[in-house]
Amino acid sequence: MEQTEKHSVHDVSAKSYHFGEKIRAVREKKHLTLKAVAQQAGVSESLISQIERNRVSPAIDTLLSLANVLDLNLEYLFEEYNQRRPVSVVHAGERRTVHEEEIIYEEISKPNEKDGQNSIESYIITIPEGGKTHRGHYGHFGRELGLILEGTGSLLYQNTEYALEQGDSISFSASAPHTLENKGTKPLKALWIVTPAQRFV
Repeated sequence: MEQTEKHSVHDVSAKSYHFGEKIRAVREKKHLTLKAVAQQAGVSESLISQIERNRVSPAIDTLLSLANVLDLNLEYLFEEYNQRRPVSVVHAGERRTVHEEEIIYEEISKPNEKDGQNSIESYIITIPEGGKTHRGHYGHFGRELGLILEGTGSLLYQNTEYALEQGDSISFSASAPHTLENKGTKPLKALWIVTPAQRFV
């Protein structure tokens, strides 16, 4: 009996749900070319282009490869498809991380892009001894709230410095320049909430 060849892509002309735009947006944000993503995912550049233009729907193994290359959360791709899941869970071993020089940001809640200016993100910041954040040097739209979990630090807000110890919290308008610095002799850990989302969008 002749077997039917298993295709890696499917025609999506009759499909109503597309996510190619999201894949392209993430790729461009990471400054990756179609060729670079295709090589890392082990597929053709043409296939990536067709997926981004919603010409084809990738097989699950191809989709998983793309998600791995782009550090994409599959829930992000399909969030509009399943509107009956208003609760988002981030398991301890599945946190996305962002490294900015010596600073580590661990995402503990996912921002929803549909919320626009009302989006919220939260993460744990780890700053080594003598280190300090850099991204807030010029300020940005929104507000921030922080809680010191471990260590000793200070927040330089405009020209005023606020000392912070374990258990202290601080909130402020993010529009003014601000820098969080580790003033202690061990890593500073802090829970941080930002609205609208800045890092994990």
